[in-house]
Amino acid sequence: MNELTIKRGPARSRLAAPASHTAERPTLRILGTEITLLDEIRTRAEADLGIRIEFDCRNFQATQRQAARSPDAFDIYDQCFHNLDIVWYWRAVQAIDTTRIALWNEVSELTREGAIRPSARVGRGDAPVTRLYVQADGSLGSRVTRHISMLPTVHNFDAFAYDERAVAGHPERVGSWKALLDPAFHGRVALVDEPAIGIFDAVLAAESAGLMRFVDTGNLSVEEIDALIDHLLVLKADGHFAGFWQTVDDATRMMADGSMALGSMWSPSIAALKQRKVPVRQAVPAEGYRAWHGGLSLSARLEGRLLDVAYEYLNWWLSGWPGAVVARQGYYMSVIDRIRPHLSAPEWDYWYDGLPARVDLPGPGGQTSITAGSIRSGGSYWDRAANIAVWNTTMDEHNYLVRRWVELVG
Repeated sequence: MNELTIKRGPARSRLAAPASHTAERPTLRILGTEITLLDEIRTRAEADLGIRIEFDCRNFQATQRQAARSPDAFDIYDQCFHNLDIVWYWRAVQAIDTTRIALWNEVSELTREGAIRPSARVGRGDAPVTRLYVQADGSLGSRVTRHISMLPTVHNFDAFAYDERAVAGHPERVGSWKALLDPAFHGRVALVDEPAIGIFDAVLAAESAGLMRFVDTGNLSVEEIDALIDHLLVLKADGHFAGFWQTVDDATRMMADGSMALGSMWSPSIAALKQRKVPVRQAVPAEGYRAWHGGLSLSARLEGRLLDVAYEYLNWWLSGWPGAVVARQGYYMSVIDRIRPHLSAPEWDYWYDGLPARVDLPGPGGQTSITAGSIRSGGSYWDRAANIAVWNTTMDEHNYLVRRWVELVG
């Protein structure tokens, strides 16, 4: 695994400028991950915008490296806020002018202000607001300005998932992140193989189990990284882990074939497993969720007509229809009110209001994903958004963490 040096000093940005339109049908190159590079998104956007779209789909780390090293190889960087520091420092992306985002004022308070309501926890780590606004010196921060680093789009509040058959009669075992270290699940626990994500599942598990205490759960020191990874290596040698997965398909397969009974899991896997009639459920840990927030950034090389087209694509993402597509995967969108007209009333009740499904509900592909009577773990969007323990984060010692993480998963 190649490393990229992270530095948090100020970076110079290029501000978007308007350009004249031309008649040709342009092509937008979108660099991102499987979270949002969906065929139905590409097809609908091409039809609605009258453009061509090429997806370059990679894992988190490969996407980040490609963006930082080859800013001329993409037009839009479709990633997460915790994957922003490197590409911003290397000037691979340019600032977004919010006056060109028609629905900017409708973006959720969770992103623009840091919390869904005043009483909610912001959460440790890379909360989007901490690197949303472009400051006068080119750095990123939470002080509101006209320009932003990334247009906030898809987000979610993750926890581990479990096969309900593995905890039959013992629901207390899955009420905390410490379940990931519970000997009752020995040999059947899996973690996501992405250091800026998987490490926090382990951090929350170790702390809730009383094994370690961290000064800042969102930003570990070298000594804390060593202590945690060393402990995980002992568990791995003892056979505690079933493995480490990189893709949604991998996680789905591991739970479906029984090799994993409990572990890191994302909403599309849960939806896919429910379609296969696997009794899987996401936990609601007492300590709170590990949250993440995706978004769209503009390549520093964009200008003229193609920059205009890219802004059209950004605005299209906030129009409502894309948010309904990702809702059926279990994801949320930053412009909540725009989503409702594109979901049926039972879909809205289930995905956003946390109510029981009145009828069978479809997944992204149209097949039944949620059966009537099901209730989403954790309740409504607003309850889940108010219960964030930590955000996916690129820590100050990320490069060191990557080296130790490779040792763990290798």
